[in-house]
Amino acid sequence: MEEKMEEGKVNINQEDVNNNEIHEEESKGRKFKRNKNDKQLEELKEKYDELNDKYLRLFSEFDNYRKRTAKEKIELSKTASESIMVDLLPILDDFERAIQTMENKETDANYEGVVLIYNKFKRTLEQKGLEEINAKDAVFDTDEHEALTNVPVTDESQKGKVLDVIQKGYKLNGKVIRYARVVVGG
Repeated sequence: MEEKMEEGKVNINQEDVNNNEIHEEESKGRKFKRNKNDKQLEELKEKYDELNDKYLRLFSEFDNYRKRTAKEKIELSKTASESIMVDLLPILDDFERAIQTMENKETDANYEGVVLIYNKFKRTLEQKGLEEINAKDAVFDTDEHEALTNVPVTDESQKGKVLDVIQKGYKLNGKVIRYARVVVGG
C-alpha cells in the first residue's frame, strides 16, 4: 500500500507538474496577448494624447483669432472716421475764425446763426469721439504739441510751457489726429 500511496503521490505530483506546465504555457500566451494588448493600448493612448493636444492647440489658436479680430473691429470702428474728421477740422477752424471776426462787428443775427451752427457741428464731432487738446498754459508735451517757435521768457515759471496756441490740436478716441501747433517759452 505504501507503494501505491507513494505511486499515487508521485502520480498526483506528476499530474500537478503537468497541470502547472499547461497553466504556465497558457499564462505565457496570455502574457503575450496582454503584452500585445498593452502595446496597442499604449499606442492608442499616445495617439489620443497627440490628437487631443492638436485639438487644444487648434481651439486656442481659433480663440485667439476670434479675440484679435473682435479687437481689430472695435479699433477700426473707432478710427474709421479718422480721415473724415481730419478733413473736417479745417472747417471747424474756419468757423472759429468767422466767430472771432464777427464778435468785433457785433452783427447779432448773423453772429448768432454762425455760433449755433458752429456749436451743433462741434457737438456732433465730439459725440463721434473728437476732443480738443487743451494746450494753453500747459507744460509742453511732444506727444500732443508741435512747437513752431521758442520764445525767451523772463519768468522762470513760464519756461517749457505753452504760451500761445497757433492751431488747435485734436484727439479722436484718445488718439492724436492733429497736434496742437504752439509757441513755447524757453
